[in-house]
Amino acid sequence: MDLLIKVSMLAVFFAVTIGIGLYCRKHATDVNGFVLGGRSVGPWLTAFAYGTSYFSAVVFVGYAGQFGWKYGIAATWAGIGNALLGSLMAWVILGRRTRVMTQHLDSATMPQFFGQRFASRNLKIAASAVIFIFLIPYTASLYNGLSRLFGMAFEIDYSICVFVMALLTAVYVIAGGYMATAINDFIQGIIMIVGIVAVIGAVLKGQGGFMAALDKLGQVSDPAVSSTPGVFASFFGPDPLNLLGVVVLTSLGTWGLPQMVQKFYAIKSEDAISKGTVISTFFAAVVAGGCYFLGGFGRLFSDQIDIAANGYDSIIPTMLSGLSPFLISVVVVLVLSASMSTLSSLVLTSASTLTLDFIKGTIVKDMDEEKQLKTMRSLIVVFIAISVVLAILQYKSSVTFIAQLMGVSWGALAGAFLAPFLYGLYWRGVTKISVYVNFIFATVFMLANIFVKGSFPAVLQSPINAGAFCMVAGLVIVPVVSLVTPKMPKAHLDQIFACYEKKVLVTVKDSIGDQSNNG
Repeated sequence: MDLLIKVSMLAVFFAVTIGIGLYCRKHATDVNGFVLGGRSVGPWLTAFAYGTSYFSAVVFVGYAGQFGWKYGIAATWAGIGNALLGSLMAWVILGRRTRVMTQHLDSATMPQFFGQRFASRNLKIAASAVIFIFLIPYTASLYNGLSRLFGMAFEIDYSICVFVMALLTAVYVIAGGYMATAINDFIQGIIMIVGIVAVIGAVLKGQGGFMAALDKLGQVSDPAVSSTPGVFASFFGPDPLNLLGVVVLTSLGTWGLPQMVQKFYAIKSEDAISKGTVISTFFAAVVAGGCYFLGGFGRLFSDQIDIAANGYDSIIPTMLSGLSPFLISVVVVLVLSASMSTLSSLVLTSASTLTLDFIKGTIVKDMDEEKQLKTMRSLIVVFIAISVVLAILQYKSSVTFIAQLMGVSWGALAGAFLAPFLYGLYWRGVTKISVYVNFIFATVFMLANIFVKGSFPAVLQSPINAGAFCMVAGLVIVPVVSLVTPKMPKAHLDQIFACYEKKVLVTVKDSIGDQSNNG
């Protein structure tokens, strides 16, 4: 009976997912529709697409367990940072300007934006190379955590789980493109919200309620971490500096990730941006805040967890192993939802970037709409296949190099793109050379973090802190280099920034304007 409940929930989930992909085929008949949904996606779909691309199984199983164990209840700050900095501020600062300028430049990808904003075909190719190199291992990391949860729920081989998830994602993305991804993200996002709230309630109830659980956590001690009594139930935890690195990487990083920023390209209207800001912030507060909050109580299960033998990924599955069959089924669908939504966003970004920014015009000079669509759909299959091979290879062979590269990918992508993209939207003074310098700095720094980590200062040996450092450093590098390198031609800048000077008529409900002439 227990198995029947789990299988039935998965069957319904899979059927809905595939059905949506087939339904959305009509929206994916040209490049604009396939990649951006015709730039007509509403606030709810865009906000949920942003949130579900943000939070994957890596957060729920990996980060929540790891950081909850290290920092206790203070790990919740990571979720708060994700909501305020990674969602609210990202939408307020980037949302509207991204939508306006990318439409003006007719760019569908981040490399296209760089190529047109800075009048450089080579810069576009360089950006697409960075995305190709670092999104693939990040894509493979999405399967992490599925092995333990599926093993706990079904006792089936990890390879089968990975293959089924990859196949289903490929079907609906290839069939319906961005619109299928956005609608599925909305449904998967609802599952994530309901699931995380239900799981937190059940886990805390098993510990006697929130106050009882917090009291127990306050009695936990670990001399290897801190000698301060009750540190795991404290406001900032045992290691505030490294916790800050987690907050910066996981929050500020979204500002420079191509699969996140691209959501702003597709949003429908000004009103949709305002509503999407609120919805996205709420989603992040519940999902990210809930995940890290739950992970903060991981040490209450220390008698059942062997970190040395099983790693941090075993924490959350152990916490959930005592739940009812129905809730375990909800968790499995939750993690599948989180992983598939992010996977679909990543492979669509990778395929569109490689097709539009590298193959088209570089390898294939004459590439019509039909060829572009066929190439993107083929590359989606290729990218998913590569990610499956990497995920299984790492799981079966414990290839640590792949795992390291997965951790570095977020920092390299966000470190390379955040500052040039942000300044490029607002400041006419950004130079082409400053963008190149920032690309090189972030990618080389993060790769060095793999190969010569021991030569780094202790605080930067962690890929998380190194990634956060690259993002912040970029905010200094780009303006400093721009001040001492040749400026972009004035005529080009006037044409680029003309998009912000266009006059539009709005109704009084949108702007009261100057009413002095009306008495």
